[in-house]
Amino acid sequence: MTVLFQKLDPAAQLPRKATQSSAGYDLCACIPQPVTVAPGQTVPVPTGLAMVLPQGYGGFVFARSGLGIRHGIVPGNCVGVIDADYRGEVLVGLHNHSDAAYTIEPGERIAQLVVLATPEWETREVDSLDDTARGAGGFGSTGVR
Repeated sequence: MTVLFQKLDPAAQLPRKATQSSAGYDLCACIPQPVTVAPGQTVPVPTGLAMVLPQGYGGFVFARSGLGIRHGIVPGNCVGVIDADYRGEVLVGLHNHSDAAYTIEPGERIAQLVVLATPEWETREVDSLDDTARGAGGFGSTGVR
């Protein structure tokens, strides 16, 4: 599969995998100067890229674990969704969940892009659903371990 990218800014970096087995491709900040994200603040960070996904696929923008765990910097919408027909710039809205400001540097890896199949499906209303052993139990109903 090939995903096409257009650099909207000469400083933009194409997404790249950190290791051969990485599931996500790193997205980098395409900013002319550092941007500070205050605690509790969400800031849209441009990547300088537009893309074309194959029909039947979507781009999903996930947090980078190091930024999230060490600094509390994660996508503000938890997981960004890029539809196959979107042609605008890929922006990453980064939210600071920590109590300390964090400064994003130009070219810094800020999120990871995973391309996944998005099959067509239909909705159908029914009067009842089949039973399972779990049933309607949720939020911890299967135990702690």
